Amino acid sequence: MTDEPKKPRFLTISQSAEELNVNQNQIRALLRTGELRGIQVGGRGVWRIGANDIEDFITEAYRRTAERIAAGELKDEGEPADE
Repeated sequence: MTDEPKKPRFLTISQSAEELNVNQNQIRALLRTGELRGIQVGGRGVWRIGANDIEDFITEAYRRTAERIAAGELKDEGEPADE
């Protein structure tokens, strides 16, 4: 049996940003638009994002990206944009 550290159920905005490798403002924007689920707790309305919600967001992002690739909407980073 391994002694793996238990992953927390909820993450802060900072932890979520680190997990997704984006800045905290991007996480706040995703919360405002509802693309990323989160809850506000306490009298100050501190945001907490479920670890499962991060995983769901990633799964959905992969699905949307695959759709855009199939539709020909995405180019490789090195390709010039259509003019």
